[in-house]
Amino acid sequence: MGRLDGKVAVITGATSGIGLRTAEIFVAEGAKVVVAGRRVPEGEALSARLGPNCLFRQTDVTVEEQVKALIALAVDKFGRIDCLFNNAGGPAQTGGIEGLEIGRFDLAMATLVRSVMLGMKHAAPHMKKQGFGSIINNGSIAGRLAGFSSSIVYSAAKAAVIHLTKCVAMELGEAGVRVNSISPGAIATGIFAKAVGLSVEAAENTPPVMRDVYKSAQPIPRAGLPEDIAYAAVFLASDESSFINGHDLVVDGAITGGRNWSQQQQGYVELRKAFEGKKG
Repeated sequence: MGRLDGKVAVITGATSGIGLRTAEIFVAEGAKVVVAGRRVPEGEALSARLGPNCLFRQTDVTVEEQVKALIALAVDKFGRIDCLFNNAGGPAQTGGIEGLEIGRFDLAMATLVRSVMLGMKHAAPHMKKQGFGSIINNGSIAGRLAGFSSSIVYSAAKAAVIHLTKCVAMELGEAGVRVNSISPGAIATGIFAKAVGLSVEAAENTPPVMRDVYKSAQPIPRAGLPEDIAYAAVFLASDESSFINGHDLVVDGAITGGRNWSQQQQGYVELRKAFEGKKG
């Protein structure tokens, strides 16, 4: 404990899933946090539970004035901002390219990409003035490789986030501000259920299902958990990562590493069987 002692962080999308768990762990590690989300009851309950080191502000991260006010709240209340975790997001339209609807495409890009840009835009002046700061953007393995999301829009948006992170890291690094991203793999949250049309309330009850579905998807025999991403964010927010900038930290249990060993070996067995009758 204490890896974030004295630091001030802003966490978006903090009323559920990865954002909520990150807020809990940041406070446990000594940080003061301002958490943002659209759902007031959940945000206020989180703030009350975590105590005086946690403030909640209802925020639509696609609206510039609201993002600007969120960052300003942290600075006004705590005197500075050491870390911004641009975590807010959501599912995007599924299906092929021919069926995409322009309105839904634009909404997804606003939620997944514009929000990240706005957070960085309004945190940057404060961090540059301080001469330090850590910005963390939530990417995805779907932004690195095709086929890891049911939505091509989501994949494209996350690819944009990862590259935008690198571009801004080259700029802000010169002022002592680090910008990195985290790309989660199969993390057991409600986002998958939301993508297939479940209500927010119903989706929040599905992580146990996801833990079962993804327990064998990667070499590590369990699904990813929100705290796996939260602890990666702790590292990038802390002074332990002071020379890491412009990096996309993949936290996926090696699902993108290639074929699982047991699958590869089974394929080899099948191949040998296929050749058995060919021996002359």
